[in-house]
Amino acid sequence: QVQLVESGGGLVQPGGSLRLSCTASGSIFRIITMGWYRQAAGSERELVADATSGGSRNYADSVKGRVTISRDNAKNTVYLQMNKLEPEDTAVYYCNAVHQNAYDVRTNYWGQGTQVAVSS
Repeated sequence: QVQLVESGGGLVQPGGSLRLSCTASGSIFRIITMGWYRQAAGSERELVADATSGGSRNYADSVKGRVTISRDNAKNTVYLQMNKLEPEDTAVYYCNAVHQNAYDVRTNYWGQGTQVAVSS
């Protein structure tokens, strides 16, 4: 089992910044991808950004240029730096990790979610 613990959410004014962090712990063999998804009220969960262990980065079109994902493989931690936040960014943000065990079995893990609210 892998546990994901998120931190860094909160209330921010439009145009402000937030940095989210997520650390994985537990029985870790190899984490292939770590990333962030979000779910606004009444909407489906959507990808914000993810990062592979090999260095690839993937961003949703709605956040390109405003959001940067980074990953510390040694610490099993992923960060999401969000700038120029807009009210439309308001959502619960979930950390995600794709874990691969010694038998090449992949398992998807989720954090508990952290609320981001952008409002004046």
